Amino acid sequence: MPRAPRALSDAEKLEWIRLARSEGVGPVTFFHLLRFYGGAAKALAALPELARRSGRKAPIRLGTEKDAERELSAVRRAGAQLLAWLEPSYPVPLAAIEDAPPLMTVRGDASLLSKRNIAMVGARNASANGRALAERIARDLGKEAFVVASGLARGIDAAAHRGALESGTVAVLAGGVDICYPPEHKSLYDAIAAAGALVAELPPGTEPLARHFPRRNRVISGLSEGVVVVEAALRSGSLITARLAGEQGREVFAVPGSPLDPRCHGSNNLIRQGAALTESAEDVLRGLGGRRIAPAPAAALAEPDLAPLPPPAEADSDKARVLLIEHLSPSPTAVDELVRQTELPPALVASALLELELAGRIERHPGNRVARLGT
Repeated sequence: MPRAPRALSDAEKLEWIRLARSEGVGPVTFFHLLRFYGGAAKALAALPELARRSGRKAPIRLGTEKDAERELSAVRRAGAQLLAWLEPSYPVPLAAIEDAPPLMTVRGDASLLSKRNIAMVGARNASANGRALAERIARDLGKEAFVVASGLARGIDAAAHRGALESGTVAVLAGGVDICYPPEHKSLYDAIAAAGALVAELPPGTEPLARHFPRRNRVISGLSEGVVVVEAALRSGSLITARLAGEQGREVFAVPGSPLDPRCHGSNNLIRQGAALTESAEDVLRGLGGRRIAPAPAAALAEPDLAPLPPPAEADSDKARVLLIEHLSPSPTAVDELVRQTELPPALVASALLELELAGRIERHPGNRVARLGT
């Protein structure tokens, strides 16, 4: 959907909060609803009928006005601001990914999000050498006017934040912007709030859970032009961030380590797969080669066409849902491939998938792919 940056009124932000917090509405679904219904208020009004048509038995839970007002007040009490995807201060690289957060809470210097960001991630139980190297690379990148983004985790994340604290660092949190996790990083959290920026997709007061961390990781990579991995085991969240970076078209850099150290097996494997071998900030700069994520072209910044699309006939939607479920499996399938195989109009496929998602029968995956849930 084209993006025409403009400030949202408080009333519009409340509508966006309500839609984003409604049951079954993730980021991709949020933007589909905006496109289909012409705005958040109309999408909210349409959701109950849309859920009914999907075969859902229980009524869908919509975000309430009272809860939205409570969230907006909590953002302000935390000394933060709420950025909507449509607003000028929302970072362009993040806005360009398909599952960009519709709303982000930012505490601190929000302008850092729109500067050139490099992500640094790695092992929580990092070695002393790994931490020292991460801090040095982050400090040197800061001298080249890069902002360093990471996740405030133990080990490499914390070292990267400390190295870039004076030049600019962004901490992307897995919970609410007012929740410091891990608790022992409270002094670092406070320092970043004062000199950098804290970013959260989830509402204030949200405690971080395991399922929140992959969502956080896509924001870390989405903000950045590249991701530097320092010490990562074969099964680690850092490799998830690297994979997401590749899917988002970002550069991936990896610091080599001893093959005898399990903490380096994942990062070494990234190099085998084509990540740039990295020992210094100079390697990162050379890998970028002057490349940066370009702002959206002027044509894409025209006022978005939010005129509601005509809804398909209910009989057509019923047939489309049955056909799509037949073609789907637990393994993700590209939406374009579904259009090709079913020979259904793309708009009808998009509408039917939206209904199936609200019914809890499919889930979205990166790369515009969907998978069937259950049997």
